[in-house]
Amino acid sequence: MRRGRIFIFLALILIIGLAVVALVFRQFLGAESPVAETQPTTVQIYIAGQNIPQGEPITEDVLATLDIPQDKVASVMFTTGQKEELIGKIAKYPIDQGVVITRPMVSDGALAEGGPEWASQIPQGMTAIAIPTTRLASAAYGVRDGAHVDVSACFLFVDVDPSYQSQLPNDVGFLTAPADVKPPDMPGVTLGIYPPEVPQMQGRTEVEPAFQQGIYVMPSEPQRPRLVCQMLLQNVKVMKMGGFPFQQTPVDTGEVDPQQQAQVVPQTDQTPDIVTLLVTPQDSVTMSYLIYTDAKITLTLRNATDESRVATEAATLQFLLSQYNIPVPAKLPYAMEPRVDELISPFLPGDVVTVAPEQ
Repeated sequence: MRRGRIFIFLALILIIGLAVVALVFRQFLGAESPVAETQPTTVQIYIAGQNIPQGEPITEDVLATLDIPQDKVASVMFTTGQKEELIGKIAKYPIDQGVVITRPMVSDGALAEGGPEWASQIPQGMTAIAIPTTRLASAAYGVRDGAHVDVSACFLFVDVDPSYQSQLPNDVGFLTAPADVKPPDMPGVTLGIYPPEVPQMQGRTEVEPAFQQGIYVMPSEPQRPRLVCQMLLQNVKVMKMGGFPFQQTPVDTGEVDPQQQAQVVPQTDQTPDIVTLLVTPQDSVTMSYLIYTDAKITLTLRNATDESRVATEAATLQFLLSQYNIPVPAKLPYAMEPRVDELISPFLPGDVVTVAPEQ
C-alpha cells in the first residue's frame, strides 16, 4: 500500500511537470516560430511628379504614383483607377513636387470662366486689396507671398475752421467805411476789406506785461501738423508681393508685329511697389481711406504661426516723452556753437557719393 502511494505521487508529479513543460513551450518557444502575417493591401494614389504652377492643367507627364495602405486612402485622393477624373483638371494652387494631389487642389475648368485662377486663393468672407509699398515699408522687401504682417499707419492732424473746413489760422483783413457817401436808397452800411491784396493770418490780442500796452499777436508760420502712429490690423496674410502676371492681347491686324508680340509676355516686378493683402470687407474700406488720404502705411513681418494679438498704444510726441522718460530741454543762458537747426548725419570715409551726370 505504501509503495502504491509512492507510485501515485510520482505519477502526479510527472503529469504536472509535463503540463508545465507544454505550457512553457507554447508560451515562449511557440512564439518564436514563424507565423505567416497578413500583409495589408496597398493602393496607388497620384502625387505631383514635378512642380505644378497655379492655373496649369494636370497632364499625365506631371504625375507620379505612391503606394499607401488601403485603410489610409482618403476620399479626396485620386487613385490610379480614377485617372480620368484627374487628367485635364486645373491646379487651383501651386503644387510642389511630391505633394499628394487632392480634389480641393484642382478645378474642372470653371475657374477660368469665373475669373482669374488666383481668385480661388481668397477665403470665403475675405477680399483682396492692393496698397502701395516701398523697401522701407515692407521690411526691406522681406515681405513675400504668403507672409503674415501687421499693418500700421501714421497720420498728420491739423486744426481747421468748422465752417470753412480750412486750416487754421484764418486769413483776416480790416473793415473800413467807404470814402464816398452812401446812396440814400441803399440800406445798411457798405464796408470794404483792407488791404485786399495782402491777407494776414488771424492772431489774438494780448496785453504786453511791461508797458500794459495792447498788442495783436500773429503766428510766425503756418500751423504745424501733429503726428500720430498706430497699428491698425494684425496677422494679415499677404496674397501677392508685386503685380500679378498680366497679358495684353494685341489687336489682330493680320500681320505679326514684334512690338505687339512683346506685350503678351507676363510682366515681372524686379522692385515691387505694390502688395496685395487679404482682409475683411470692412478692413478693405479702411485701407482705401488710408490710401487716398496719403497716410504712411508700414508692414511689419511676423511669424506665420504666431496667432497672438497685442493691444498697442498710439505713438505721439506726448507718448514718447512719458513712456521713454524723455525730458524737455530747459532754456539755459548758454547754448552750443555753432547753432544746430537740423540733424545731419556725419559723412564717413566709406560713404558712397552719387554724382549727377553732366548735361
